[in-house]
Amino acid sequence: MNQLKLFTVIATAGVLAGCGTNIDQMRSVKPTGGSAFTTALVEEYRQLTLLEADYERDWVDANNYARKGLSSARGQLVQPEELKNWHLPADKVNELAQARARLVSALNGGGRERLPKVAAIAQARFDCWVEQQEENHQPKDIAACRDSFYRAMATLDGKAVPQPVGNVIYFQFNSADLTQAAQAVVQKFATQIKQGNVKNVTVVGHTDLSGPASYNMTLSLRRADTVRSALISAGVAAEKITTSGRGEEQPAIPTDDGVADRRNRRAEILMQ
Repeated sequence: MNQLKLFTVIATAGVLAGCGTNIDQMRSVKPTGGSAFTTALVEEYRQLTLLEADYERDWVDANNYARKGLSSARGQLVQPEELKNWHLPADKVNELAQARARLVSALNGGGRERLPKVAAIAQARFDCWVEQQEENHQPKDIAACRDSFYRAMATLDGKAVPQPVGNVIYFQFNSADLTQAAQAVVQKFATQIKQGNVKNVTVVGHTDLSGPASYNMTLSLRRADTVRSALISAGVAAEKITTSGRGEEQPAIPTDDGVADRRNRRAEILMQ
């Protein structure tokens, strides 16, 4: 168990009072110094803080992220989580230790200066991987943090590789319209859905990191809705399909802010 969690068991009321203060500050804090890396890290820890506080109701981990984010906002160089502070499954420690060593080497080797946004993503995703791995009861969340960490590290190391495209539809810049190629891909998925034992379909829209975050969230939803409409037109029952948008928050290829990478302009079709 994280030491913060242990202290919470001992003195719940006092810690929660402090948690609330940190979390509330983190909602609106603005960086007052530091580097492009520490500024980017503020936003990464803000997302994790709000996820844990507002959706998971995990005040202790939210407070941990908030403290790190507030330190980053003051320009302090916070480090990735130390594994010794967490009670991790024994069979996961070796991979996490190797991952942390790789991350620290990349950060100290100029990664913070060369690709500050990507470096911040890598550190934040490592931290959420550690946190989720200690809890060890949400395999999808563990995988999401771990996979995002490895994608960021591939870019940080200069070894990025194309991501699988089997369930992905790509869009042109600043567009939610389907190209002819994309329409053909949607048609293929519609056939699979109708012929297979698929009960639920989720379409998740994404954008690259160019443009304002608020606009990109709207654009990602439009892309998901476009794919949903195309699936319905191809004969898939409307009640089977739900949509959501992630904006620029979950890039397939982590990049610095403002980069218009075509591989991130996409919608993913998830079938169950």
